[in-house]
Amino acid sequence: MPSGQAAPPAAVPRGMAARPPGLPLHRNPFRLALSASLWRSAWLLICYLVLGCVFWSVVITSVTVTAALAITLAGIPLLIVTAAVIRGCAEAERLRLRGALGQPLHGGYRPVPRPGTGTGTGTGMSLLARARVRWRDPATWRDVAYLAGMFIPLWILGLAVVTIWLVLIGCITLPIWYRYPEQTFGNGQRYHGVQFGYFPNGPHGAGAAGFYVDTMPKALLAAGAGLVAFLLFNYVVVITARLHARVARDLLGPPSDPLARAREVLSRPGPLPPLGGTSGSDAARTPGAPRPRHPADPALPRTPGPD
Repeated sequence: MPSGQAAPPAAVPRGMAARPPGLPLHRNPFRLALSASLWRSAWLLICYLVLGCVFWSVVITSVTVTAALAITLAGIPLLIVTAAVIRGCAEAERLRLRGALGQPLHGGYRPVPRPGTGTGTGTGMSLLARARVRWRDPATWRDVAYLAGMFIPLWILGLAVVTIWLVLIGCITLPIWYRYPEQTFGNGQRYHGVQFGYFPNGPHGAGAAGFYVDTMPKALLAAGAGLVAFLLFNYVVVITARLHARVARDLLGPPSDPLARAREVLSRPGPLPPLGGTSGSDAARTPGAPRPRHPADPALPRTPGPD
């Protein structure tokens, strides 16, 4: 490599970047609650509850219509349009995940031939060639796997985590609004407050089971319990967002390069490390230290065996 020229960035194997740098998990629960990592994680999950439904609907509708018309000539341009729609949804999702991943995410699509450069003559053959390139591209099928195949498990997991997290925030703010809700019970009586449990005949009626917040001391007690649960549940929010980001990176990102480690070594300045004859134990051995002998070395005395 010419002197003074910076080495190109080497591809990092996918296993070496398992933790998204944009979502650190702090050990201190108070620090985590005040960090941008928590609120970025919550925003990622909340946005997916809306945008995930939109992307899933668009992809499923496009694929269904294209599959129904694929046997006709109208299906050829529809294949190209559908692939472009899927790619557009995937690019929008990559742009949304940039904050969580801490770096831009690229799809690694194959180049598509331009119109008129197909294997045959005429526009029809060029369209067919373009459709084949798009739908034979593994990146397109990885986009479909994320946008449609992983939608249900990711959406259900995100909905459960976000719902519990918002309920805990509501518990923390109970002293502000607990006196405003009004409920009518089976015995016809009305009470103000918030119930945590089952109260068929009111907070003081028969069959009551749970905790009914109708006074300020009870509201403060519920807020304290909600604060403790909120600080602990924040770890679940960040871990869920990191899991979501990892699934998105594995499916929406380029495939892992098995030669990435070798490319990284070759891109470094200076001599190459010893290869081939030097094992890992020899490389870690202190220079000048005697090399341990193998039990089968002829220089060692053999232990006489039984006759």
